[in-house]
Amino acid sequence: MSGEPVDYATALADMDDRAAGIRAGSARERVWLLEHPPLYTAGTSADPSELLDPRFPVFKTGRGGRYTYHGPGQRVGYVQLDLDARGRDVRRYVHALEHWVIAALDQVGIVAFAVPDRVGIWTRDGGHEAKIGQIGVRVRQWVTQHGFAVNLSPDLAHFGGIVPCGIAEFPVTSAARIGRHIPNETFDAALALSFPAFLGALSGTSQLKA
Repeated sequence: MSGEPVDYATALADMDDRAAGIRAGSARERVWLLEHPPLYTAGTSADPSELLDPRFPVFKTGRGGRYTYHGPGQRVGYVQLDLDARGRDVRRYVHALEHWVIAALDQVGIVAFAVPDRVGIWTRDGGHEAKIGQIGVRVRQWVTQHGFAVNLSPDLAHFGGIVPCGIAEFPVTSAARIGRHIPNETFDAALALSFPAFLGALSGTSQLKA
């Protein structure tokens, strides 16, 4: 867990080092919760036309997906697990990750959900569907990298420099925008409470409820 915003390039290097250690059996799995200074990231499917205004630094990254924004007020979770020991099922992993975040949001009073064939974590803002969280993962030699980002109280105008995740027809929202003011520590505690069910879902021994 990191208190101050973490430079993105530093975080990538740290994730790579940890992944190598996990593969070698010399490092433990982890969930790293942090924030970044304002920046955009381009996933492996990023379309340059969806970078509308590069007002912040842009980083290419090995995770799946398209463009997204990271910045203060957004809780980022980098999840590094050994799927070789947890079933080697990437689809199950992504599904479990989505529903872990959904379960944590439920604990802090936000009804969220996944939508088939539409990337991200969704909720309702003024009666309309809006994205409150992003999922983007990389799996290399069965070790996971990257993870999720949840909008607690970021400046939503910062998303205006991109087409978030390539989805132009739905807005981005945050916990603060829909009236829930959630400190990082509160959300982290909700993630911790749901974490055993997340691990159980990976092994097929339990199911997280959306």
